[in-house]
Amino acid sequence: MIVSLRTETELMTVDEFYDFVNRPENRARIFELVRGEVIELSRPTRIHGRVCINTGFALETFARKKKKGYVVSNDSGVILENEAGTVRGPDIAYYEDVDQFEDLPQKWGDIPPRLAVEVLSPNDGASYLTQKIQDYLDNGVEVVWVIDPDTKTVGVYSKAGVQFLSEKQTLTGGYILPGFRVKVSELFKLPETSIAKSKNSTPKRKS
Repeated sequence: MIVSLRTETELMTVDEFYDFVNRPENRARIFELVRGEVIELSRPTRIHGRVCINTGFALETFARKKKKGYVVSNDSGVILENEAGTVRGPDIAYYEDVDQFEDLPQKWGDIPPRLAVEVLSPNDGASYLTQKIQDYLDNGVEVVWVIDPDTKTVGVYSKAGVQFLSEKQTLTGGYILPGFRVKVSELFKLPETSIAKSKNSTPKRKS
């Protein structure tokens, strides 16, 4: 569920929003700030979390191999508009703004990620998603991946347009992550476990 908590006459600044979300009673809740309006988001499902892990793992593995950039998750806030007061939280984001852990912003950074990833939740409305993608692309994010666990597809959005990939296709990093490739189907899997093996194995007959 997406719930607006303020009226137009009570719009927040970015600094006020930071203080608001860090109040003790709000730390376990999820918020975004959209042009001064506080939006509360619902808690993600386990499927949502699994797709985030798979996608983040693929990106982090690539970044470490290439020794370039870094990946963040958990709706880490990024300031998209200071004056208008917009702080969005991508499910996963790829940055190239700093090289050392000590140089990471202590609060929210105002340098946008090059890539933002959103994993759809059942309560994400079309208008909310469309506006969020537009906010990213209008404020420095070069590419947005929108991953849909229900249809097992990925939408790749940029200012050049949008491309939709099915689970039988391969997601690439384009000019941002040249050489990055992952099968879309890999984003919707669990690792092979002993439980899965035992379920799929045929019991031996006694002689």
